[in-house]
This record gives sequence, C-alpha cells and structure tokens, in this order.
Amino acid sequence: MNKEFTFTLKSICLDENYHPSANTRITTNFANLARGDYRQSNLRNALSMINNRFNALAHWDNPTGNRYSVELEIVSVDIDVEGNGKYFPSIEVLKTNIVDSKTNKRIKGIVGNNFSSYVRDYDFSVLLQEHNKNQTKFSIPEHFGALHGNIFKSFINSDTYKSNFDKPPVICLSVSDNKTYHRTANQHPVLGVEYQPNESSLTEQYFKKMGLKVRYFMPPNSVAPFALYHIGDLLNDYSNLELISTISTMETFQKIYRPEIYNANTAAGESYQPNLKNMDHSLTQIVYDREERSALANEQGKFAEENFIKPYQTILEQCSVELTE
Repeated sequence: MNKEFTFTLKSICLDENYHPSANTRITTNFANLARGDYRQSNLRNALSMINNRFNALAHWDNPTGNRYSVELEIVSVDIDVEGNGKYFPSIEVLKTNIVDSKTNKRIKGIVGNNFSSYVRDYDFSVLLQEHNKNQTKFSIPEHFGALHGNIFKSFINSDTYKSNFDKPPVICLSVSDNKTYHRTANQHPVLGVEYQPNESSLTEQYFKKMGLKVRYFMPPNSVAPFALYHIGDLLNDYSNLELISTISTMETFQKIYRPEIYNANTAAGESYQPNLKNMDHSLTQIVYDREERSALANEQGKFAEENFIKPYQTILEQCSVELTE
C-alpha cells in the first residue's frame, strides 16, 4: 500500500528585492546570490543576463532583441508525513514566466529548472559519506535515493501539483566532470546539439528514482552541454519559448557558479570532458561564496537528519521499501 503524503505550496517572486526565507536552503543558487553586500546588484545583473540570453535565443520577430523578459517564482514545497499539520521543507524549484512586450501577454514557462532538497543533502552529505567511511572501495547504500524519489513522485502526482502546474517539471543541471560526452547528429533549434555520455552517473541513477530521464544538449552559442531531466517527450511536450526560459535561466546560474565549464573561452567539441580546473574561462560581474556553498550542504544534510529522517524514521523506511519500484 502506497503512503500518501500531504503537500503545501507557496511561492515568492525572485527579483532584485528578494530576500531568502528562513526555510530556504541557503546553498540554493538564487539564495546564495541574495546575501551579502552585493545582493541587489547580484540579482539585478543575473536577471539582466537571463533576459538578454532569452532574447538572443528567441530572435524571430524580435529585431531589437528586447521583446521578452522572464519573471521567476521560487516555489517552496513542504511535506506533512503524518497528516497532522506538521510540515517539513521538502522541495524547492523555480517557475519561469515569460512577458511578451509586443503582445502584452504573460506566457507560462516551465516549473523545475533549479532543484533543491534537504533530503538530497542528507543522502549525499550524510548517508553516502557515513556508508563509505573507512571503506576501501566506494559503494552505494541499499535503496539509496528511494525515499527522496518517492517523495518527489508523490508530489508530482498530487492534487497540489496538478492544480498549480499544467506540465511535468524539467530540471536543468550541469554536466559531470568525471564523464565524457560525445556529440551526436541530432540538433534542436532551441536546445541545440545533443550529446551522449560515455556512462551513467550516480546523479542519473538518483534522478531516475524520481521518475526522471535525462538528455544532454548544448544550445546555440553555449560552450557546454546541459543535463535536462524530464518525464515525457522533452522536445515535443514544451514550446520553444518554454524551453528558452529554462535555458536562459539555468545557463545564467551555471555561468556564475560553474564558470570553468559554462563561461569557458572554448566551446565543447566532438568529444567533451568538463574540467572544473579549467583556467581558460571568464568570470561574471557577480559575487558569490563557493566555499560556503559546499560547506553548508553538510549542515543542511544534518538538519534533515535531525528534523525529518530521525523523527519519522519508521514511516519513511516503510515508504522507501514499498514505493521503490
């Protein structure tokens, strides 16, 4: 018998006045930008980069290159495990909306894009680390990612999701620096050239348990492929403008956080292996704290362990086994 979780959803506009809430994972791309002395200029510059990239990709009937702008919503999802009104912050994603100044219309974009989760922090920063402590060979714990995957699938299939979003999510991540990607002959007008990895990764396996498959594309004038995790038919279920909203948003974040890959001065070739030590790259005019981001993942994983995994351990272990397949 499947366990039904209860979800509650709230959203906040991501603009230059955004301040992270107390429940937001502060390693999240946008939350990291919105802190410190440069918070407002960081946000303003990032949003400007998104809009510029969107108009460059949506160039048809757009002679002045400023027809469109992107509005972003941070969507926070809390979960009630026992149905008693006690909620824990489970998932946070971005929702894009497109404003067309020519027609004065507001067009729905894609939900997903950026993805963050306290339980994922727990899985990778606590559970996986503890499992491999003092081990000579790296291995994966049994049912690794099952609980997180089942929570995500439960949310996607919930009335809460269906009443707020018309289409399944698309999550856009950076490529892995320990895999090699090979260019294929397949090309999409917006997503660009498709790449194939030489092997599956732990991230792919983890997201597969969330019900997501992945394809890799390098958009026009990008310098590296992106991993696009999706449920249905990525190329046909979404319009060009919807796909552009995801690419423009996530490429901007990746240029800021992974400049060695996504702001490199040389584009990926026929065979491509990302390199986080690549010195031949440019930096954006946006300030962020990469070391803090890495360190806080451990803290957030421990927070999830103490406030979610341990208190609901019996229920969650049952769910992990029951819903794995």
